[in-house]
Amino acid sequence: MIQLVLTDLDDTLVCHGLPRATDHALAGIRALVDAGLHFGPVSGRIPNDMAWMFDHQRECYATGAFCNGQMVYVDGELVHAEPLDGDELNRLAEFLTSTGRGILTMFDVWKGDIKTAGYFVTPDAAHAERMLARFGAAKRWVRRLDEPSYLKANIHVDGTREEQAEVRDWLRDEFPSMDFVFPSNQAPLLDISPHGWNKGSAVEVLVRELGITLDEVAAFGDSENDLAMIRVVPNAVAVANANEQIRKAARWQIGASADDAVADALFAIAEATRAGEMPSFMQA
Repeated sequence: MIQLVLTDLDDTLVCHGLPRATDHALAGIRALVDAGLHFGPVSGRIPNDMAWMFDHQRECYATGAFCNGQMVYVDGELVHAEPLDGDELNRLAEFLTSTGRGILTMFDVWKGDIKTAGYFVTPDAAHAERMLARFGAAKRWVRRLDEPSYLKANIHVDGTREEQAEVRDWLRDEFPSMDFVFPSNQAPLLDISPHGWNKGSAVEVLVRELGITLDEVAAFGDSENDLAMIRVVPNAVAVANANEQIRKAARWQIGASADDAVADALFAIAEATRAGEMPSFMQA
């Protein structure tokens, strides 16, 4: 039976354009918890975002993995952190500035329930102003990072999706100590994580900490940064709007994020658990 339910957020549990998880989804999470299961988001987002995304209902995000698995929590306790190297991030910021194709964006992690804005990193003021005008995602910029390690970084990148994929691929070649993935099928972003560390790595930490097996995990996803999680979990589920990679890698398929399909699946898992069964959408 399923003991742990994990889900990506953007375009999976939370449909694009919505400010937070729906009331139906929140009720589904409560049904899981009432049935004795653990639930957790596994997201590229920072822990700060969880409060507003789950209407300040802490039981919805006390367990989970954030920053693409770089921060892993169990029952409100941080059990693992996998940082990025500050010197490598500075080198990346300079490289992006020299090419003009994107800009490094950093985020502060856990500061209570305050939603904090990102900030750009570039040695070139003109580059910062151009990217601020282009993306409007950062309220400020700095020339260099001054800490030895960081827990959340991404890149706002110009161009079509094909051009963004080209940037991703040559960054992988230029910076082998880091991995670069799309966190969304729509947003012009590349998420950064330490090489070899991903959402799948975080799932393995969660399984170990909870004393369960991977067969007892259900995981939902839609985009490239979910792929490692989808591949490591036998009962992986793709939403209908997932990209082709995710649909091929997932064992099970459900409806679209726009139809709150994950919320429906949460209720089905809770009901099946009470009956000592697997949910119907996980039966061949």
